[in-house]
Amino acid sequence: MKYAIITGASKGLGASIAKRLIDEQIALVTVSRTENEELRKYAQANNIFYQHHFCNLSNDEEIQEVFMEIAHSIFQKNPEEILLFNNAGVIEPIHTVGSLDQTPIIRNIQVNLIAPMLITNLFLQKAKLTNTSVQVINVTSGAATRPIHGWSIYCSSKAGLNMFTQTVAMEQAEMKTNNKIMAFSPGVMDTEMQEIIRTSSKEAFIEIDKFKEYKNKNILKHPDVVAGALVDLVLSGNYESGKVYHIKDLLK
Repeated sequence: MKYAIITGASKGLGASIAKRLIDEQIALVTVSRTENEELRKYAQANNIFYQHHFCNLSNDEEIQEVFMEIAHSIFQKNPEEILLFNNAGVIEPIHTVGSLDQTPIIRNIQVNLIAPMLITNLFLQKAKLTNTSVQVINVTSGAATRPIHGWSIYCSSKAGLNMFTQTVAMEQAEMKTNNKIMAFSPGVMDTEMQEIIRTSSKEAFIEIDKFKEYKNKNILKHPDVVAGALVDLVLSGNYESGKVYHIKDLLK
């Protein structure tokens, strides 16, 4: 039996990944501050195990408590494999350095970087004591590899996530485990995050017009398309641990 855990599964890419995994008959645990009731109903209709946990991923104590409970519950069932999708992310704050508030800076780093670190650490720790292999999929961004005006915090948190992914892969290879980890850059999608970006001011984000054009010219990809390509790659097992994969390379 395979189990999948998805953070930020209530909407956008996370919800699309969850729906596709239900189609693949994979038991599902979702984690976010709000629950997507449609996912629950869809899982029930397909007779698939489904569980939701409420968690504020900017709170490290809450992360530890919730994910310890999830890990204990899943690992005691001795599944053959656990798929861990660290998908939740926040784009804010969008503004130039010198004009930022402290609270959103801290929340961004906690959700985008610290939460995946804590969750991955916990699951790989538990995997040492079992025969279960863990696949970790960290959702990153093209912003991890280039500076973007107004996005200094987001760029930095995603760059950190990429390096974390590469380092964990190196360590797991050295230890000769069956665990794998990858990062996935989904590109520009028609999600709530894009809506937030489009409400920025020109002063805060000088590329605002380009992002409005993405929407106006229907360039934004549907999350279902992106999720399908990602899940195909993950379930194939045919990927290089530690590598950062880009949606443009999977949809050729």
